[in-house]
Formats: sequence, structure tokens, C-alpha cells
Amino acid sequence: NPDEAIKNNIFGTRNLGELATKYHVQRFVLISTDKAVNPTNIMGATKRSCELIIESMNKKSDTKFMVVRFGNVLGSNGSVIPIFKKLIDEGKNLTITHPEITRYFMTIPEAAQLVIEAGSLGEGGELFVLDMGKPVKILDLARNMIKLSNANIDIDFVGLRPGEKLYEELLYDVRLATKTENDKIFIAKIDSIDMNIDLDYHLKKLEDAVKNPDVDEIKALMKDMVVTYKEENYEKSDQPLSA
Repeated sequence: NPDEAIKNNIFGTRNLGELATKYHVQRFVLISTDKAVNPTNIMGATKRSCELIIESMNKKSDTKFMVVRFGNVLGSNGSVIPIFKKLIDEGKNLTITHPEITRYFMTIPEAAQLVIEAGSLGEGGELFVLDMGKPVKILDLARNMIKLSNANIDIDFVGLRPGEKLYEELLYDVRLATKTENDKIFIAKIDSIDMNIDLDYHLKKLEDAVKNPDVDEIKALMKDMVVTYKEENYEKSDQPLSA
């Protein structure tokens, strides 16, 4: 449902940003994602669009707008551990898209604490990146959960989904990150390749497109707006997916 992703993420962010400016909110923190880096799907592309909107608003508002980008949060709704736990409880095999797939993880308290702290550090316009530690191999996670649960089940590999990456990226170039006073919070210096677009023009095109949504048209418009958005093609699996 790319049109719903655009309505919720892009226009929802814009609306909130405009209200923050109107009512003189001091600080505005956008929660972004590593999927916004070189996005391969609509979700990632919409989140990168949200980053562009926030950066643009910061230039013309008294509100301090900033972005915090990080990976997956353990135990959050839709994350892999609750899904694996449900499958184990049901006695079903765990399903993984690819044996080499990895993801960065952070606990809910740690993520919340770092987001709040990044918001207090910001002076406006920053794109903060959180230190997610080392990426975790999902296959190892699945094996450990099976072992700890003493479950008599196996693991099925079902193939990467369209637009899914084997490895998530947190930065365009980690060497360009600037340290802050917190050693887990960095400021990303990002290539300005998609920063100089006519944002109002692209948003108007998207507004028109979501009224009578056509998936191909929406994807084409998103690729015009987010020039780093490139889809990857994988064979689609009919099996249920969980990771």
C-alpha cells in the first residue's frame, strides 16, 4: 500500500512539522530508520522523504527540527523476536528470508533514552545516528531461541522479499560521522545528492497521485524525489515470512 505509506509518513510528518512551527514547539525529533539509507523499497524512500522535509523545515522555522536514525528495536511490535516466539509457542518452524541476513538491534529502553538525549543535544538540522553495535545474524538468533525454548522445530528459508536488503546501512559513509558528548550518538554528514530538489513540486505531484493511486506511477514519483531509491528484484515466495 504505497499510497498509504506516503499519506502516513510523508504528509503526516509535514502536517506535524507545520503545526510545530505554528505553535512554536521548541524541539521536533523525527524517528527515522536505517532503511532510509539508499532505500530499496517504498517504506525506506518515504522515510528518506521525511528526513528531507524536516531538514527543509528547520531552515525556515524557529522550531529546532532534527532526525534520529537507527535500526530495529528488540521486542517492539512487528519485530522478529515476538514473531519467532509466537511460532515457537505454536510449534511451527521459524521462517527466515535468507541464511546470511543480518540486522542491527537495540533494546526499547536504550532506544528511547538515546532518542530523548539526541533531541536535547540538537541545535536544529542534525541527522543523528545511534551506535547500534554489531549487526546480529538472524539465523543465529533463531537457533538460540529454539535452543533456549527446547522446541522441536526447524528453520525454513523462504527467500528475500521484494525491496529487502541482506544488510542494513546506518550511514552513507561511517567515516564522515561526527561524535557528540554521548559516545553512542553521532551526527551524520550526508551527501547532498537529494537535498537540493524542489520539495514543494514533488509533494504536490505525490498529493495528486495518492488520490487515485497507481503503484507504478507512485514508485516513479518517489524515485524522482529520492534519487538514491533503487529497487532490487528478488523472486517472490508464496510461503509465509517472518524475518
